[in-house]
Amino acid sequence: MRRALAFLLLALPLACGPAASPQSSSRSPAAAKWTDRAKASYRAGDFEDARDAVAHALAVAPTDAEIRELSARIALVRLDFAEVLRVTDGLESTAVHALRGRALWFSGDIEHAADELEALLTDPTVKDPWAREVASLARRGSGRHPFEMEGALVGAVEMPRAIERVPLGAADVVPCELDGERILALVATGSSEVLVDSNSRKDPAWVNLRFDHLEVKDVPALTEDLSAISHQLGVPIKALIGSQFLRHAHVTFDRRGDQFVVRRQDAPAPPDGSRVPLYYLRGGGMLLRATITARDDDPIALFVDSSRPFPLLLQDAAWKKAGVDVGSLTPLPDAPGVKHGMVPIFRVGGFDLAKMPAIAGADLGELSTVTDIDLAGIIGADLLSFFRVTFEDEGRFVWIEPDPTLLGAQTAQSGGPPAPLASPVPPPAVAPAPASSSGKR
Repeated sequence: MRRALAFLLLALPLACGPAASPQSSSRSPAAAKWTDRAKASYRAGDFEDARDAVAHALAVAPTDAEIRELSARIALVRLDFAEVLRVTDGLESTAVHALRGRALWFSGDIEHAADELEALLTDPTVKDPWAREVASLARRGSGRHPFEMEGALVGAVEMPRAIERVPLGAADVVPCELDGERILALVATGSSEVLVDSNSRKDPAWVNLRFDHLEVKDVPALTEDLSAISHQLGVPIKALIGSQFLRHAHVTFDRRGDQFVVRRQDAPAPPDGSRVPLYYLRGGGMLLRATITARDDDPIALFVDSSRPFPLLLQDAAWKKAGVDVGSLTPLPDAPGVKHGMVPIFRVGGFDLAKMPAIAGADLGELSTVTDIDLAGIIGADLLSFFRVTFEDEGRFVWIEPDPTLLGAQTAQSGGPPAPLASPVPPPAVAPAPASSSGKR
């Protein structure tokens, strides 16, 4: 899956931020301060503060090309596609074509997305397989309506815990139909696209996915060799279900309840749910912010990848921030260099997870070297399995509902901090998947 990560990383050549514009040297002190704050907040994963800061910078210097590109980059993470187009109107550069191409693609304007991505590919310095495949797919998608639904209002399928005596653990394996063929797919929140196994299909295509009596038509699907995932899980995985599908199909996935639900529209707010804002790396793979200290105002940015077979991976700096000495962690058997331990506090949304199991020593690989956001770690399938997760507002946030068996007696108390939840997930028994195994983003 190493090739898959390259599709994410090359799709938007902004890993080190936009190049300084000629205006930056003559930028006013006020504009410079707001711009620096916006960059710092964006890098730290504080995207709401970054949005506010860059708005102030634009108010002072509305024609500054670098600030406008920065504003578009922040807007793309927040899925504010209209803002990406607004602030880049009239700008022409490789970075701008990449930004607009993604904003148009993810918003469903496939023909104009093809225009921008093809313009991006005219730059001889750009090697971008994602843009090439998506531009070709978009050109062949004229007249299509991505993620259009037919049939029932709701489609629900049961997610198996084991198949032919092969345990699936916390993996969200979903039975469905791909163009009429019964397959098993894997929920992959770290991928932007639906990926179909290249051993079965050679080229990207527009496909139909059926769940029970609801069919989602004109789904854009890229190709990837999924044999490594199939081998890891012990079952034939023929597709990955990425974040675009999860957002557009208003999906709920619930490992504890073994249920995967697709809907035509947003579900009602759950009475015991907590609203968690989501962000997307370059508009694709999921990000969220969580707290690992007693201070609620000091969250960290975490990549969310439901295809990873562990609860939580933290970088050394995050362990230190949590008050844990990395040297005190216990080595994992059969995983050289990987250790495990407990994070004393892990707060996501309105819920505390007490003594969260986590691993260290398995770095983020290519994610840490190319992304322009300081990721503190990765949330994997085991942690997500604590919750029933429902996508709302086209994926701009999720409702999370904890498994009732994890709720302590003090959950209903008012006027104090959230009651801690039990954390029954044991330490990982095997090494985590390579950091590049999360699909095309």
